Amino acid sequence: MAKAKTMKNSEKKSDAAAPRAEKATKKAKAAAAKQAKGEKEQVKVDREQLIRLQADFENFKKRTIRERNETYRRANEDIMEELLPVMDHLELALDAATQHDADEAIGEGFRLVSEQLRAALAKFGLTPIDATDAEFDHNLHEAISHLPSPDVAENHVIAMTRRGYKLGDRLLRAAQVVVSSGDPAAAVEIEVDVVDEEAPEKEAEA
Repeated sequence: MAKAKTMKNSEKKSDAAAPRAEKATKKAKAAAAKQAKGEKEQVKVDREQLIRLQADFENFKKRTIRERNETYRRANEDIMEELLPVMDHLELALDAATQHDADEAIGEGFRLVSEQLRAALAKFGLTPIDATDAEFDHNLHEAISHLPSPDVAENHVIAMTRRGYKLGDRLLRAAQVVVSSGDPAAAVEIEVDVVDEEAPEKEAEA
């Protein structure tokens, strides 16, 4: 009888432990699922942070390259601007030697030095702007005066007083030029024609 009672108590304990075990199992599964979800979200966060870091690094590289190129360009421009007067004086010296029939060796020396300096600067992107006989272009030329000319078409360059230069695709210095305002004789003819056309009308009115 005592044995039966013990078995009965044992069955009651088993019945009571079953819900607790099931509850513990569910709790463990919920905790595991929560942990897995947390790890998954953390992986997602880490991946997004990595993508942002990569994007920031790429932007940093591009900005660094751009700033380096800009610094290089400005340094080049500063050096070239300092050398342009030297180029101008060499051209003036060469022209003066030619006009005043200087010793041929002196003229040839100026020419060789000028060509050598021009070739050296061309390696760094400096190119001269030759405005002679060209149509006036405000993007490349600076008009210092306008003069009538029977030989040069209107809005074309009569003479270049100072050579211009480009550094790569950028204008470093505009060419100073004298621009033709057209043939003065043609302007007089047009004025005469206008006066002749108006004369009969005035006579009719009189």
